[in-house]
Amino acid sequence: MDCSSEQRQMITEPLLSNGKGGIRTIPFILANEAFERLASFGLSTNMIMYLTREYGMDAAQGAQLLFLFSSATNFTPILGAVLADSYVGRYRMIGFGCMASLLGMVLLWLTTFPGARQPLCVHFSHSCNSRSTLELVHLYTAFGFMAIGAGGIRSSSMAFGADQLSITHNLQRARIRESFFRWYYVTVTASVFVAMTCVVYIQENMGWMVGFGVPVVLMILSALSFSLASPFYVKSKPKASWITGLAQVVVASFRNRSVELSTQATVEVRYHTTGSMLPVPSKRLRFFNKACIVGNPQVDVTPDGNALDPWSLCTVDQVEDLKTLIKVIPIWSSGMLMFVNVSQGSFIVLQISTMDRHITSKFEIPAATFLSITVLVMVLWVALYDRIIIPSVSKIKGQPVRLGLKKRMGIGILLSTISMAALAIAESIRRETAIEEGFSDRPDAGLHISAFLLLPFLALSGVAEAFTPIGQNEFFYTELPKSMSSVASTLIGIGMSVASLVSSFIVRAVRDLTKVEGQESWVSSNINKGHYDYYYWLLASLSLVNFLYYLVCSKSYGPSMEEQMNIVADESY
Repeated sequence: MDCSSEQRQMITEPLLSNGKGGIRTIPFILANEAFERLASFGLSTNMIMYLTREYGMDAAQGAQLLFLFSSATNFTPILGAVLADSYVGRYRMIGFGCMASLLGMVLLWLTTFPGARQPLCVHFSHSCNSRSTLELVHLYTAFGFMAIGAGGIRSSSMAFGADQLSITHNLQRARIRESFFRWYYVTVTASVFVAMTCVVYIQENMGWMVGFGVPVVLMILSALSFSLASPFYVKSKPKASWITGLAQVVVASFRNRSVELSTQATVEVRYHTTGSMLPVPSKRLRFFNKACIVGNPQVDVTPDGNALDPWSLCTVDQVEDLKTLIKVIPIWSSGMLMFVNVSQGSFIVLQISTMDRHITSKFEIPAATFLSITVLVMVLWVALYDRIIIPSVSKIKGQPVRLGLKKRMGIGILLSTISMAALAIAESIRRETAIEEGFSDRPDAGLHISAFLLLPFLALSGVAEAFTPIGQNEFFYTELPKSMSSVASTLIGIGMSVASLVSSFIVRAVRDLTKVEGQESWVSSNINKGHYDYYYWLLASLSLVNFLYYLVCSKSYGPSMEEQMNIVADESY
């Protein structure tokens, strides 16, 4: 058989064989993820308008609810990953997630029906009645199921797709797997963009009942897309989670706390896995080294070489994995405040809703759709940076040039700081315009000022997201061992979850501390009487302090794996 025919066979084999997995399953997995993102982001992007208009919530209360929902949505995939890896498997986890998401969206859609809620008075009127406890429980239950469903799908979708392409290990399959990861991120980004534009437009122009009904249909399509290829999926069995392995090191170290560590590496017997490249643990965080010390080989280790109790004896690799994770925590924490800045979309939508959003005399862009500019700028910058800027600079210098990961993360944090300053200036101009036009008591009145005033903020925010979150993800993948490759995306999710909680705390603190008798708080529902510009200046100041904190963390970290490789490459060059 010649080379070309052999290559054709490798490509067509998964489509023609009766085996499991292969390329034929990938479109169904991508469709499942795409429809779920379309549905969920189509609901969350414009949700602040629904909560303030239909539920009578003030801006701060609605934003806090959405911060908590965002935190739950980013945290549940972590729980889902642990459950999928250790107990139920990825296939069942995705299926469960589809059902939970669909149930949550149906419950949310039912709130738009006329008989589901008692009529409210005009928004911002002092005689407004609050929603009943039953109505709020209905709403919170819908959010809860949607967060649980997102955790089920997003925790396992990418890994499940990779499972389908792992049936063989030749070079062709490796290229297909790499292509799948690229298409996965393209699909997610495109889905978010479409949700922020098309779905939001339907909500603004056809009403909430139709606007929330569309995500229900999309979620049905998501579940159907996943289930159609069920007979062809590779369904890997659950195995131990990396979280379990790290927890075992902590527990074993505590149990062996009375063990005395020797200063001579040859005295102690340490537990290794077959083929381990680490003969001894490192000297940093030596307390955890007690977890891999074999006290009595005949008691602690079985005849086949396994630890009798993995919660009392761990491998050197497990110990070093935990130490490496602890080492990257400061760098991880420095990116958290940037996610706080990113999560301010609810307030920004309220601002934009009062501004002129007309492209033509008859076409008006929905307020929430403006947030899609950030996504668009991020995608364009990544393409520009990867395809034009770096190749051009490399060609000019005559050698490969690449901006270091730590520099990229720092640039992103600094740009995020500048973007919040730009947002504060824009809000100050918008507020002054509202007062000059006599709309101090009419926060929902349209102003004669273009919403494109926020374009510098949106553009800077998009470029910042292209630098820091993507750089962090790559940094974690580079620094952490291959056995912990799934931790990289998990750390980003945890960061976004914690950032949403921090955002909620900041909003509550600002509202309570700045609301005095006879004066509106900075984050008042009446955005013309409040001082959202002061609130944004506060975030900009905190971001500047965070940038200095990042510089300290970056210097304290020492040379990264990437920097060490560059030093070796420069010496050889």
